[in-house]
Amino acid sequence: MTTEQTKGKRSRTLAGFATTVLLTSFVAATYGFGFYLFAQLVTDMRRDLGFDYTVVGTITAAGQLGFLLFALLGTWLSTRVGGGQVVIGSVALCGLCLVLVPVTDSIVVIAVLLTVMGGTAASVYVPLVEIVGRVIDYRHRGKVLGLVSSGTSYGVFVNSLLVPGFVRDDNWRGLWYSVGAGTLMVTAVAFFTFHRLGLFRREEDVAAGPAAGTPDDAVPAGGGHAPAPGGGDDSARAGWRMVLVRWVVIVWTMKFLNGFACMPFQNYLSPYLREGLGFDIDFAAQVWGTIGVIGMFAGFAVGWLSDRIGVRASLVMCYTLFFLSAVLLVLAPVGFLPMVSGVLFALAFYPIYGLVPAYVSKSASGAAATVIFGVTNVTQGIGGIVGNYTAGFLKDITGDFMWYYVVVAVVAVVLGFLTLQLPREGSPESSVGAKATAPGSPRNSVPSAG
Repeated sequence: MTTEQTKGKRSRTLAGFATTVLLTSFVAATYGFGFYLFAQLVTDMRRDLGFDYTVVGTITAAGQLGFLLFALLGTWLSTRVGGGQVVIGSVALCGLCLVLVPVTDSIVVIAVLLTVMGGTAASVYVPLVEIVGRVIDYRHRGKVLGLVSSGTSYGVFVNSLLVPGFVRDDNWRGLWYSVGAGTLMVTAVAFFTFHRLGLFRREEDVAAGPAAGTPDDAVPAGGGHAPAPGGGDDSARAGWRMVLVRWVVIVWTMKFLNGFACMPFQNYLSPYLREGLGFDIDFAAQVWGTIGVIGMFAGFAVGWLSDRIGVRASLVMCYTLFFLSAVLLVLAPVGFLPMVSGVLFALAFYPIYGLVPAYVSKSASGAAATVIFGVTNVTQGIGGIVGNYTAGFLKDITGDFMWYYVVVAVVAVVLGFLTLQLPREGSPESSVGAKATAPGSPRNSVPSAG
């Protein structure tokens, strides 16, 4: 290997590492410091601002509406101005909203800010498949997207460390200020890094190489691989035609059910523990902290596993754990068992949100992948809206969150069945926007029993 080749490989490795760390921090901020922080502080904010759980349900549903709208907007913008610009703009907007939440006593203004933050979670996530496809080799995408999906856990873990101290001092506003300032600082670092890596340039310009003015350290499209063949199929128009592809429709349906079940599960977990089951703030914080710690490693670990046994097999495993977690909260929410439920939930939740984009990334490429994954975020947003309203409705008519966790258990079974209907990722049946990789390909082959 020549010195130039060695330098190029080292440059791609460093670019991949830096991008992975930043994308993970973006997810931590937009997910962990947004609605999940609100979920942990809702009891204290209700006491100070005087709103009921109907308002909480409306706000969380509005956040999902924001998620839905920004998923559409992010998909449209990513195919026109580039994924890098959309990601950085979304994180900056999230940081600004975090700082503004404690400024007002108006629950209406707070609801608007939380809605925008819910939207930025989607617009940050939509371009991930495109960016990872440009920077990370095929055989590592499961691990990377698994780690990025665990970004939420880093935010949740930080929340669990900060919430008890701020709540005891009756200073929930200070917590919002703190995480908002941290998010804005990370955004500034990311802007400089993305510029240096050439991620603000369109993918086709980067692939053109130095002749197009690409910086020496810019990242080649596909993590150093040649651009995907079939330019017409790689277009955004090809992505919108995916409604005719069976596996794409299954993935969209699964993301709807993920939004319906997974997101309200965590949104209402702290209120269920504290108000429904009588646990104190310390135990609820411990559960959230445990979820966060496990999530830090679960996404990467299951992503690593998916690169070996297949995404489908890994998803079935996760939905099984998700089912058991919900069953524990329904049948035995006593003693230490809610903590066990939290452990099972963490082992399932964070990997799920990395495995679905990993499947898309391994089955589609370029703008087609961006559109396909963008629509999955739309369906997830719709599912979140329906799920949050359903959870609030069941709480109002039954007086207990338990019945929603019954529904979650049923949905987990349905998700496991749908996963088994997916073709193996990377197979000719699943490939969109690029030629399918031969099973024996030395660089791109991924052993799969899924």
